[in-house]
Amino acid sequence: MFKNREEAGQLLAEKVAAFEPENPLVLALPRGGVPVALPIARALDAPLDLALVRKIGMPGNPELAAGAVVDGGAREVVFNDELLDHAGLTQADFTDAVTGKLAEIETRRDLYLGDRKPQRIAGRTVIVVDDGLATGATARAVLQALRKRGPIEVWLAVPVGPQDLIWQFRGMTDRLVFLQAPRDFRAVGQHYQDFGQVSDDTVAKLLQDAWNKEDSA
Repeated sequence: MFKNREEAGQLLAEKVAAFEPENPLVLALPRGGVPVALPIARALDAPLDLALVRKIGMPGNPELAAGAVVDGGAREVVFNDELLDHAGLTQADFTDAVTGKLAEIETRRDLYLGDRKPQRIAGRTVIVVDDGLATGATARAVLQALRKRGPIEVWLAVPVGPQDLIWQFRGMTDRLVFLQAPRDFRAVGQHYQDFGQVSDDTVAKLLQDAWNKEDSA
């Protein structure tokens, strides 16, 4: 069990750094992924940015993801084409939904990042970081979107996730770095002593701390 997200990030940073990623960029999934990602970015002397994601729900069933809008260096819209085909829908049917999700992402980016430019993805080893895998839907959308941006490799780093899901993600990433993969997995929070909510203010402060170190380097 991890004491908190910061400790999990420090432990994860040791494993990630051992693989010596080329030209690394760390992308955190907010909000819980940010305190995990910060020690990794510091260990690699790498920039830290965010991968912002908004799910696009199916008509009449918003909890079922038809796709997602991803903003991590550049914006991409990814769809579950198999699900759309089964429902007799096309991507064009979600134009208004996509527009709304883009606006939500713009608001979040302004809140967290202000006018700071997104980091370039092309030619980087992009390391996506979260505080754990539950369903994996968000991480899956991010990985799919990042592939389109010309990275050297796309990695996923998480402290914990269910064993079966960890094995699935091995086939989706160039490298999967994790600390625990229990077979009897119920919730990410069960693997932390302190799994309190990460506030927007905390996210903004952690990012500012990271940028101050980058700018003074």
